[in-house]
Amino acid sequence: MSSLLIVNGRLANIREQGHVLRGADLAILPCLDNAWLLIEDKRISAYGPMSAMPGQLAQWRALTRSNGDPEGPVIDAAGAWILPAWCDSHTHLVFAGSREMEFVDKIRGLSYAEINARGGGILNSAARLAETSEEELFDLTWKRLGEIAKLGTGAVEIKSGYGLSVEGELKMLRVIKRLRERSDLSIRASFLGAHTFPAAYRDDHSGYIDLIIQQMLPVIAREGLADYIDVFCEQGFFSPAETETICRAGMAQGLKPKIHANQLGLSGGVELGVKLGALSVDHLENMDQTAIGSLRGSGTIGTLLPTAAFFLRMPFQPARQLIDAGCAIALASDYNPGSSPSGNMNFVVSLSCIQMKMLPEEAINAATLNGAYAMGLGGELGSITPGKQANLIFTRPMPSLAYLPYAFGSNLIDRVMIRGAFI
Repeated sequence: MSSLLIVNGRLANIREQGHVLRGADLAILPCLDNAWLLIEDKRISAYGPMSAMPGQLAQWRALTRSNGDPEGPVIDAAGAWILPAWCDSHTHLVFAGSREMEFVDKIRGLSYAEINARGGGILNSAARLAETSEEELFDLTWKRLGEIAKLGTGAVEIKSGYGLSVEGELKMLRVIKRLRERSDLSIRASFLGAHTFPAAYRDDHSGYIDLIIQQMLPVIAREGLADYIDVFCEQGFFSPAETETICRAGMAQGLKPKIHANQLGLSGGVELGVKLGALSVDHLENMDQTAIGSLRGSGTIGTLLPTAAFFLRMPFQPARQLIDAGCAIALASDYNPGSSPSGNMNFVVSLSCIQMKMLPEEAINAATLNGAYAMGLGGELGSITPGKQANLIFTRPMPSLAYLPYAFGSNLIDRVMIRGAFI
């Protein structure tokens, strides 16, 4: 059994047991100053105050110190804050290329919907993906995965949706499967073939939906390529009725639903997600009392993607209303080439505090524990809890935990640990 003892750390989000946080509980972030943390076999084993360190651990620490090995089985955290690694529950990490010219088009005044209508947006990414080999796509995504890991992300959900054909969607999902097999990060896969309608099916919605249900889903289920079924439920994309048809077909194949909802308007996606028992409904820039009330009384998590609203210059999600109403919310990056070309969860947390008026404690909980639950990983990740995987962020020296979102332009991540090993 491999063991690692961390001493003199400042632990954040310590919990003996976990559950999805909502309402006032989201602002409670249990911390322990001047603490030790024991990791055994890649998992958190125990923790406690330095003043009450068990005798055997104190002896082990003294022996290691006498050997003078700073990288040995005892690590002096020297006052660093230690947090659970970020759990980014909504990304589109697999894509073939950037879309900076559309970024310029937006500056010139074109809307997201207008760019999509003229063949840009998702269709642009689909065209580029069709020209890219699976091997090249894997290499591009592997690099992005390494970049977000160094920024503190230890778990990530990745969606398909830039294939929009049987071959393209399967190519994306097979890339995600390879990533899962190779990476130590915890990765979940969502099938988002219903991201938009391909040009050939713009006037034949039922034809494309049949393609998803009859030709894509059976292969996905047979090869075990996805955990979730996702649909972009918005006006001009998939209607609530179409979304329900696709979600139920995925559910019949063992996939749990997630829904892109209420980004561009009041789409009805939130209420539908709750009706279907979706794990999460994501975006939520547009919410009325009906949608909020539906989410409040459900087991569905509302995942907020503030960097997408920031990049598209759209209204930010009403986080305070959702929290005060008792909804369970998570934070994620929406990393994609068109509307959120960044997987930096540190900025997501800062933006949530600055623009959505979330308390630092609320934002950290939403980006760790609730993010883990929004991927079905709440029992494994998202808090410093005995038995959970040792996916941890070690910060640079900071005067307080609130300094992390406050100093939004500084890289405050010193080291990242995934499954008990520094990367």
